[in-house]
Amino acid sequence: MTTKGPGPGLAEKADEVPPEFATGSSTKQARTTWVSIIGAVVTIVVGIYFVFYLGPSTETIALVSVVAVALGFNYTNGFHDAANAIATSVSTRALTPRAALLMAAVMNLLGSFVGVGVAKTIADILPDLKGVSGLAVVFAALAGAIIWNLITWWFGLPSSSSHALIGGLVGAGLAAATTVGWDKVIEKVVIPMIISPFAGFLLGYLFMVGIMWAFRRAKPAKVSRGFRIAQSLSAAAMAFGHGLQDAQKTMGVIVLALVATGYQTDTEYVPLWVILVSAAVLSIGTYAGGWRIMRTLGRKVIELDPPKGFAAEATASSILYIAAMGFHAPISTTHVISSAIMGVGATKRLSAVRWGVAGNILVAWILTLPAAGLMSAVVFWVLKIFGA
Repeated sequence: MTTKGPGPGLAEKADEVPPEFATGSSTKQARTTWVSIIGAVVTIVVGIYFVFYLGPSTETIALVSVVAVALGFNYTNGFHDAANAIATSVSTRALTPRAALLMAAVMNLLGSFVGVGVAKTIADILPDLKGVSGLAVVFAALAGAIIWNLITWWFGLPSSSSHALIGGLVGAGLAAATTVGWDKVIEKVVIPMIISPFAGFLLGYLFMVGIMWAFRRAKPAKVSRGFRIAQSLSAAAMAFGHGLQDAQKTMGVIVLALVATGYQTDTEYVPLWVILVSAAVLSIGTYAGGWRIMRTLGRKVIELDPPKGFAAEATASSILYIAAMGFHAPISTTHVISSAIMGVGATKRLSAVRWGVAGNILVAWILTLPAAGLMSAVVFWVLKIFGA
């Protein structure tokens, strides 16, 4: 079976970058800017209200500030990782960029309400935080993760927001000399971090081989049309998995802050308001769009067509569901979809994968945990110098 487009001109058209992919689009920049400004204003107003509602004090101001920064991280996670769900669908023209972003935002929102196992895992990484000093550790972890997210977003590298957050928590925890739950880090983070990309590559390859064998006698044009429709469903499944995984990570950080200040006694319970706010902010961030990274995943790793896009998304979303619901492991949606894309591309020939770009992505993966950890440690030391 060949997976080229249905007509002689489609391959050429597929190689053209849609106007929406251009990094200089004033429309998408304006949307991102206005959404960010409005979100920041709303967060500040609501934060001031809760400071007075809880009673003005150093601790309540610090708590509200940390929750606001956690939501800011969640927002950057949304526009940083929006590409995970929709890059393949947009690049194969299964969905228009606007429709893809809206669908991803809605499915992110829905996925956020399914389970809190990953949130509990995140909260258990730093089990002994107390008071304002504990909030300073959480703030430093979030700040380091946000800085790394923005750096990799600027250069269009699909690094992991999840591992940036986890690296930030570990780095800030070490800088503060507090207890780090190394058993959770090794079992739930490091081992899945190593296994999930290999699983994505291998399963993506095998799934694509199965598709090629099953449709080997079908007409390419008919196959392409059918998988373009199917890809809308696989993209929705991928966005749902992203919400299932990534919203819970912010929930876990907010729970850490609540436990540190005594508003909650343990990390086993995630309040409903934490779930609602985390879900909403992630979906808003997703709608703001992650266009730079979308170009890397959708265009620069391999040339995707609808069957390959469907295979990559179906593989990646399945791995996300199993990790979140079966093992409560906060794996990276970025790692999984990137490796799945490489796997399906390798079925054509190994040279079809642009290994130079893939190598840059791999470097970002390796650097994320230590780089975010170092940045978080620096932020904590700066806070300490100023007496925070």
